[in-house]
Amino acid sequence: MSAALELAAASTTSTGEAVQFWILGITAVIGALCTILMRKAVHSALCLAGTMIILAVFYLANGAYFLGIVQIIVYTGAIMMLFLFVVMLVGVTAADSLKETLKGQRLMAALCGLGFGILLIAGIANASLKTFNGLGRVNSAGNVEGLAELIFTRYVFAFEITGALLITAAVGAMVLTHRERTEAASTQRELAERRVRAGVQLPPLPAPGVYARHNAVDVEGLLPDGTPSELSVSQTLRARGQIRDVSGEALADLKALERRSADRLGREEEAAK
Repeated sequence: MSAALELAAASTTSTGEAVQFWILGITAVIGALCTILMRKAVHSALCLAGTMIILAVFYLANGAYFLGIVQIIVYTGAIMMLFLFVVMLVGVTAADSLKETLKGQRLMAALCGLGFGILLIAGIANASLKTFNGLGRVNSAGNVEGLAELIFTRYVFAFEITGALLITAAVGAMVLTHRERTEAASTQRELAERRVRAGVQLPPLPAPGVYARHNAVDVEGLLPDGTPSELSVSQTLRARGQIRDVSGEALADLKALERRSADRLGREEEAAK
């Protein structure tokens, strides 16, 4: 009688489990779709990390505590964050994804996706929906021991292939981020000769505030005729519109100084006479 009750309890789904499944399942599907449809690679990686966290919650709810913790610590916390930082370092944009560097890679990707879909459908079709072993029977010797038995006996080849794919992805990320110089660095003499041939600014750029009453970096330097020098301030500040124009004030002060000098010289000449 007790065995029949345990089998009935194992084969039925409570209201809380159903609510949890539908909420988390829909969220996981949305995260998986966003991983594919997002234009920015960083956003795709974040959506994939969220999907992995939801899968970890499913594992914990089904009694696979070791697998759920490993899913969060190893995959979401370590591998996915590593991929996220690599994507941010490489600087992958939506324009880069449109460039097909390898011929036929889209066809191969479509075939691989089709094959994965067939395997997924076949696995779901072969799953038993009427008989349940129960978590107590599966974890009778311990969750870690049961998981190790499945990984290193029945699914050992899939486990090794997955490990090889992860190692290949890590090596590819390191190759993309580490770019060795293919030619010798230019010396200072070569750089100077290149600047002379190009006819660019040869002497150092004028400092900010030259011939003005300010030495701030956001104040244009004034030439002797009172006009501002565009080379004396950073182009970044100019693009942001953060440059203070004091040329009018400086010209007014210069004219006032000239008038005072003329008046003083005039009085000195009159006194000399």
